[in-house]
Amino acid sequence: MSTTPTGAPVPLLEIRDLDVAFTSEKTLIPAVRGASLTVYPGQTVAIVGESGSGKSTTAHAIIGLLPGTGRITGGEILFEGKDISHVKKDAIVALRGSSIGLVPQDPMSNLNPLWRIGFQIKETLVANGVAKGKDADKRVIELLEEAGLPDAERRARQYPHEFSGGMRQRALIAIGLAARPKLLIADEPTSALDVTVQKQILDHLDQLTKDLGVAVLLITHDLGLAAERANHLVVMYKGQIVESGPALEILQDPQHPYTKRLVASAPSLASRRMSSQHARAEVRERAVKTAAEMAEEVARSDSEIGKGRADIIVAENLTKIFKLRGARPGSSIDFAAVDDVSFTLRRGTTMAIVGESGSGKSTVARMVLDLLPATEGRVLFDGVDIRSLKGADRLRLRRQMQPVFQNPYASLDPLYSIYQSIEEPLHTHKVGTTKEREAKVRDLLEKVSLPTSVMRRFPSELSGGQRQRVAVARALALEPEVVICDEAVSALDVLVQAQILTLLNDLQAELGLSYLFITHDLAVVRQIADDVVVMQDGKVVETATVSQVFDSPREEYTRRLLNAIPGGSLTLGS
Repeated sequence: MSTTPTGAPVPLLEIRDLDVAFTSEKTLIPAVRGASLTVYPGQTVAIVGESGSGKSTTAHAIIGLLPGTGRITGGEILFEGKDISHVKKDAIVALRGSSIGLVPQDPMSNLNPLWRIGFQIKETLVANGVAKGKDADKRVIELLEEAGLPDAERRARQYPHEFSGGMRQRALIAIGLAARPKLLIADEPTSALDVTVQKQILDHLDQLTKDLGVAVLLITHDLGLAAERANHLVVMYKGQIVESGPALEILQDPQHPYTKRLVASAPSLASRRMSSQHARAEVRERAVKTAAEMAEEVARSDSEIGKGRADIIVAENLTKIFKLRGARPGSSIDFAAVDDVSFTLRRGTTMAIVGESGSGKSTVARMVLDLLPATEGRVLFDGVDIRSLKGADRLRLRRQMQPVFQNPYASLDPLYSIYQSIEEPLHTHKVGTTKEREAKVRDLLEKVSLPTSVMRRFPSELSGGQRQRVAVARALALEPEVVICDEAVSALDVLVQAQILTLLNDLQAELGLSYLFITHDLAVVRQIADDVVVMQDGKVVETATVSQVFDSPREEYTRRLLNAIPGGSLTLGS
């Protein structure tokens, strides 16, 4: 590391009072204001903040990749002492790859689906003058091996759709480090990955950058991940840097109110289940006490489902086998996505089903919702086999179990107003008059803390967190007993995620709801669940209460999931 005459290290990257703005209808809209940060050779600096805070805009300004009308309107970006904020395009292009590498956020949209993986890495090598011809082909294989991909020679001939999310991310890391840059910008490099795959990727990235002496600017919304991986932390809020310093010091003693909110909201840093403003224990006791009353009421009508039991959902030996195309034309092979899964959801509680992608947890959720028939086994709702229900009883089951899906951008019809989205299930089930349904929608919006003014708006006009609140309101419209949340908060920023989890928690206490919560994130499980089912490769490997899973996990796989929680081992002050 080079030093100044006084012996101080020379920064590799120094940003001074950076301003970035976007032009909209001839008006400049500021996105970054007065941002300053420093990265030294070999150092890892993390920029944290929620969506819209300006962290990715800052990173893209460094390498001249601001989207659309974005431009630098003030300040300096010094790389190796030279201001690159207003250099000609040729000069900034020369820096990309060779001096400053980039690992972008979404591996599927940042890899060309029509080009083989090896060709895309080779293109980077040729463009940066690192190698060409057979030397480049050989280097491609070495880079894929470096990135931790087995059988690299075969992998280089494959296309992006033949790779898993983790493998695609490794390919992007290989591209980012192909020309041996001095600085690597990693923009949310693992946000779409399971915690165990995330840990593997980040461990490998840490080792590679350490071996190569590469400095890293890590962009993330996950405070636990930032604290675990970075030496220095920069917190951004509404385009400004509000706090900066050694990572653990900031987490131990945050000064800015926004940083305090981030620390308090980060699931990976939480040490216990979130409490509710309502008395959860009393609600559950009431739910069990009223079971007999419900049974009496049900007995009066043959058309009602179930008997108000304490165990509201019982899954017995669920198995789902899919037919996959075999190696020979016309042949097929059996694939057991779910293999002999059993569990019980107690009324008024939350059961989490956790596991990596491909473990079968979402397939279980679809079978419980009766959206997918089980190959073997059965699901009992209040003691009744859901597959035996016909006609009006089957329609009534739909009212009593409602889903909240993962992606709030895809689960709402973009052509429906918010009012139409929430009112639709009421209309479908012929609940109330038009005036009564409108009153119900207003009440539901109030329950999920949204103003009634959003009723006439469309999904595109709402943020991700607001859309997910609408999805929760829609799920509650028919007053269900069970809500099945399939990765309902995984696509959200940490603060919005905390808001939705708190909302679900309070609604459960207020309404006596039962939740089946599908997730790969054990940090979230610790905050909201009572019981846990751990799945691996379609099988249940462990079933226990949350405290048992976190305090004394029985299975090695469960311990791996726990160990992979980013920042989970950090100890914070009270």
